[in-house]
Amino acid sequence: MFTHPLAPDVDLRLIEDRHVQAVYDCVRRNLDHLSPWLPWATPEYSLEGCRANRRAVRERFARNDGFDAGIFVGGQFVGLIGYHGIDWGNRKTSIGYWLDAAHAGRGLMTLACRAFVRHALVDLNLNRVEIRCGVGNHRSRAIPQRLGFTEEGVARQAERIGERYVDLVVYSMLAGEWTSSTAR
Repeated sequence: MFTHPLAPDVDLRLIEDRHVQAVYDCVRRNLDHLSPWLPWATPEYSLEGCRANRRAVRERFARNDGFDAGIFVGGQFVGLIGYHGIDWGNRKTSIGYWLDAAHAGRGLMTLACRAFVRHALVDLNLNRVEIRCGVGNHRSRAIPQRLGFTEEGVARQAERIGERYVDLVVYSMLAGEWTSSTAR
């Protein structure tokens, strides 16, 4: 199993079938926290849907088209981060993430995001990493800001969540900008 330590008792792990129930339970517990920003976080979210998503992620991983990793604290699943596919022709990817509300504000997602950005730009030799966040999602927006991403602008009504459209702030990091000063 792939494991990448982020801090004492905190690591990233590829999600395996045995983790699906924990992922599902965490999402259900956090629907109120997640639903304003993630179109799939609805009362209809199901265990079978979670299983289907895991199968799709495994297939994406097998095609070398990105992957997701769970964030684990003390062995407990608390969130997810992943690449939304990899555009190998243009050497770019985008990152998405979410975290259990009880673990927010501790820097866990910043640690996870830093590891994913480094992996994309250094290990995979990509040129661009993008993060898109809801304009009003200040906690999510703080992560690319802390990591030194450039705010490129706002994609108006770029995502439909329920019956409303959300404007997304677009952030990017280029390989030439990812230096030891921004990587800390």
